[in-house]
Amino acid sequence: MTVLDARAPRSTIDPAAAALIVLLCLLWALNQVGVKIANNGMQPVLQAGIRSFFGAVLVFAWCRIRGVPLFERDGTLLAGVGVGLLFGLEFVMLYVGVDYTSVSRAVLFIYTAPFVVAIGAHFLITGERLTLVRAAGLVAAFLGVIIAFSDKLSLPSPTALIGDALCLAAGVSWGATIVVIKKSRLAWASPEKVLFYQLAVSAPPMLFLAPLFGPPIRDFSPFTAGAVVFQIVVVVVASYLAWFWLLRHYPASRLSAFTFLTPVFAVILGGWLLSEPLSPNLIVALVLVAAGIALVNRPSS
Repeated sequence: MTVLDARAPRSTIDPAAAALIVLLCLLWALNQVGVKIANNGMQPVLQAGIRSFFGAVLVFAWCRIRGVPLFERDGTLLAGVGVGLLFGLEFVMLYVGVDYTSVSRAVLFIYTAPFVVAIGAHFLITGERLTLVRAAGLVAAFLGVIIAFSDKLSLPSPTALIGDALCLAAGVSWGATIVVIKKSRLAWASPEKVLFYQLAVSAPPMLFLAPLFGPPIRDFSPFTAGAVVFQIVVVVVASYLAWFWLLRHYPASRLSAFTFLTPVFAVILGGWLLSEPLSPNLIVALVLVAAGIALVNRPSS
């Protein structure tokens, strides 16, 4: 997720909210599995473009129904275009990367984003300095990434390192997107508008560039279509809107502490649903990255 809203009236996470955020982490982990499955039937960049296009349509419809303004002049256009392009770059690299590597490995590299945010915020955003605890989280995650890159037993193919590198770059792009949002006028825009910027701006270039990445259809089936629909309706729209609701009612810092569960769930699901190799080194890397995320997002009080 890339939108933060500090207007949270409650200071603690109650059991209902905790259950909802755990469910969202599970859905975001399933999203990575859905990408891998859909890649079997559809070219990755085309898939990402379709996801953004129809996601933008559904978010636009939601905002019209709820009366959320999207086109008022509020000084966010330039930053909105910037985050939309970063969002598109992130998903091109992620979807193509997953084509080469496993979900289990990809998720470890894409979830370097919180550490990019922590470093960027330290230098660019007032009041978000690195603490010793957060620095320890960065070190743990860095060690986890090194172990994951050096792990040969979980490599699904000789070209998997290409996918690993692309997913790592996607994580950096995701983190940069969050820093731009927090640093710009988008920090005061509605979460729905920020999401709409990301989807609406990213869709046209991805759809335009998709033919450069190969034939549009591979082995399309109802299973492929279901994986794409799941990404659009459940992940892009339903899960993100549920996340925005949580951010309006609970402290963002405490909610973010739960996000370490997403890579944990993704690695488990990759091994279970896709029969991906899970070596001891990959498990160690997962523990280090998940611990790093928990430490970097640890509430200050």
